[in-house]
Amino acid sequence: MKLYVGNLSYELSEDGLKEIFGKIGAVTSATIIKDKFSGRSKGFGFIEMEDEAGAKAISELDQTEVEGRKIIVSEARPQEDRPRRPSFGGSRGGFSGGSRGGYNRE
Repeated sequence: MKLYVGNLSYELSEDGLKEIFGKIGAVTSATIIKDKFSGRSKGFGFIEMEDEAGAKAISELDQTEVEGRKIIVSEARPQEDRPRRPSFGGSRGGFSGGSRGGYNRE
């Protein structure tokens, strides 16, 4: 079972996350999602463990305090099940085309 773990302390390591969930059952993998530019934690991650241990982890660890923050633990949803952000014409901001400058008074 793959679990989503949110509201993590930015200082928590993957080993620390694995240790917390390891008290419930065997952890297959622990991943903290990091910003690709800064390398800083985004405050959430994923844990993989057997189904029975995963269900127990949700019931025992959801809304518990870890490093001063109440964590959120739930079953991870596949990416395609999440609502997509609205797209506004494929452009990423700004105006396309046209002149660059003010009103031409000639």
